[in-house]
Amino acid sequence: MTRCNRTSPKRFTLAALSATLSNTLLATTLVAAEPAQAQERDEFSVCWSIYAGWMPWAYADVEGVVDKWAEEYGISIDVVQVNDYVESINQFTSGNVDGCAMTNMDALTIPSASGVDSTALIINDYSDGNDGIVLKGSDDLADIAGRQVNLVQFSVSHYFLARALESVGLTERDIETVNTSDADIVGLFSSDTTEAVAAWNPQLSAIAEMPDSNVVYTSAEIPGEILDMMVVNTQTLEDNPDLGHALVGAWYEVMGLIEADDENALTIMADAAGTDLEGYRAQLEATYLYTDPAEAIELMESPELLETMERVAEFSFEHGLLGDMAPNAEVVGIETPSGVFGDESNVQLRFDPSFTQAYLDAQ
Repeated sequence: MTRCNRTSPKRFTLAALSATLSNTLLATTLVAAEPAQAQERDEFSVCWSIYAGWMPWAYADVEGVVDKWAEEYGISIDVVQVNDYVESINQFTSGNVDGCAMTNMDALTIPSASGVDSTALIINDYSDGNDGIVLKGSDDLADIAGRQVNLVQFSVSHYFLARALESVGLTERDIETVNTSDADIVGLFSSDTTEAVAAWNPQLSAIAEMPDSNVVYTSAEIPGEILDMMVVNTQTLEDNPDLGHALVGAWYEVMGLIEADDENALTIMADAAGTDLEGYRAQLEATYLYTDPAEAIELMESPELLETMERVAEFSFEHGLLGDMAPNAEVVGIETPSGVFGDESNVQLRFDPSFTQAYLDAQ
């Protein structure tokens, strides 16, 4: 998978989001006072980028699974691959597509913090080892103290690093982060001056095979925190619920093939990911896919999800990812079935299991 594009939008966030947040929040308040006009449509588009947990969208597109479910509801859905993850979220935030595959942190810090009311329609997986911290000369995470750590700053990797430091009683004050392009991080590890990196697959796997590399911490230690999702514009979803039903139906049809270890389907996904069947299966081993819709519903309804999002919001605020004008971590309301964290009058990120429940009830 090329998770490289998945995490880099935080650089966009720092540059653009801080400058627009105050105006966006004001506009959001004014718009909220106006009656919403329903916009029923029959043509929609969603986008995704390369990552192990999102390759099912590639299969669902090329094999006609999305088309089949869309036709069942009398609509059409264009599934678009965007090679640059930054651009995919920008397209969603600007309203050029109706849905986009993104992480929970990115959903909060980019569209939601920009005033775009967004709904997590599907939580498809969490990173279960796809992210890792690698040290030279030590297999003890505590030895990261005093070192420079190369990573994509203000990304999910940065959040992951902060959680790792907590596990050994350290903070970011105990290390120095060095912003590094995901495209450069593998080559950089071979440099004598590189002491530690935080990376994701496939870069993580490549680094782990290099001399004097020690993977000392992975995302398997924080299960359920780095979530990968299909996020849809809330107003569009409310006006056109068939979009949600079709996307969920298509997704879980493909999940059934993965659960059955369908070699043909997995090979198509592997090809789209730029690897072979063995390589893709290895990526999936570090990806906890919610192939069972009941388990995905349980996650969305759990208090633990809200606790995770509170932790993500606090990290995002502390690193300026909610904008320079954000007064606290609660500036953006986050709603799950178990409650709301943040400003209840400014809920901009919602987790909605009702479409998955409807799919499950229909089976």
